Amino acid sequence: MDLSTSLPSQEAPHPSLPAPSLSEDNSRKPNKLASGVVRYLDATVDGRHVDLIVVSTCFTTGLIDTVMFSAYGTFVSMQTGNTIFVALGASNQSTKPFSWVFSLLSICCYSLGALFFARLNTLFLPPAQRRATLMASFLIQAVFILVSVITIQSGAVHGGNGAAAGSGVPQWNELIPIAFLSFQSAGQIVNSRAMNINEVPTVVITSLLCDLFSDPKLLAAVRANIKRNRRIAGFLLLLIGAITSGWILKATGRVEPVLWVAAGLKLGMFLAWAIWPWMQLES
Repeated sequence: MDLSTSLPSQEAPHPSLPAPSLSEDNSRKPNKLASGVVRYLDATVDGRHVDLIVVSTCFTTGLIDTVMFSAYGTFVSMQTGNTIFVALGASNQSTKPFSWVFSLLSICCYSLGALFFARLNTLFLPPAQRRATLMASFLIQAVFILVSVITIQSGAVHGGNGAAAGSGVPQWNELIPIAFLSFQSAGQIVNSRAMNINEVPTVVITSLLCDLFSDPKLLAAVRANIKRNRRIAGFLLLLIGAITSGWILKATGRVEPVLWVAAGLKLGMFLAWAIWPWMQLES
């Protein structure tokens, strides 16, 4: 008897396994990419050689302060000078009517900028050495310079050399670039503090020179005193930036070219933080 014809088949049909969904497989790729981007932005930057960017901001200080003082009679970084101008206004000895108002606005906006960038580092995007924090800080600084130069380039604010001399009548629209540039300049010194490079305040020379020449290791070998090297580099770069700004202003007779250069440098620093190596933590 042929059992194969009399007995039912013992092989039960296997339930079909669900094939992997193509949409689910594709959805994992963006999630993986997003998590990688977040991890990259959340990383702490490698602290080696970050002083190159911090010291470079001294050059932008020289650029901007020189052109702003020449054109509008006000500093946007060096608030010691602005404080003196406010004091002269209080005693009615200003060379231009209400010029003390411009200096006072610069002081106030600089102070607000310091408050904002410090809170950016500690509350909004901590820690200060995080890649996203540094990128955000320098992008904001670059955008504020761009806003200033666009208001001048568009003709909303006079941008000729010696604009502050004018007819003696205050040009209140000049307060716009002064406010934006003063606010952003505070980000530089906040970043230098956050990166623990306190020997380069980036916006002031007085304390830098004092620390430089009071350093007991002033004459040490080049590699034996990094802080001294940074101070010298900061002073020279600010001086070179100021000289460069003066020559550009003399050649063009306009404020905008100098500010475009400064904005480009800040954008370059933003991009530098975007590709800066991250700190490899030991497992």
